[in-house]
Amino acid sequence: MGIVWKARDTRLNRFVALKFLPAAKMSDPERERRFTQEARAASALNHPNIITIYEIDNAGTEERPTVSLPWSLCPARRWIG
Repeated sequence: MGIVWKARDTRLNRFVALKFLPAAKMSDPERERRFTQEARAASALNHPNIITIYEIDNAGTEERPTVSLPWSLCPARRWIG
């Protein structure tokens, strides 16, 4: 549940996948809660078959919930610009 974009982490100089909650879904507090809960649950696990979560944050002017993941392991890839 989310939209994934390729971005560059300028602090660590690496590509990351940013997963956002779609704008149309942001009006539903339950979807936003589940999106964050999913990221927290995944970040608590350490297993080779589970993707690493780098960061959970709010981004953009709309303060959309955002999850940062390793780009090289991201199964759904879309290019920015």
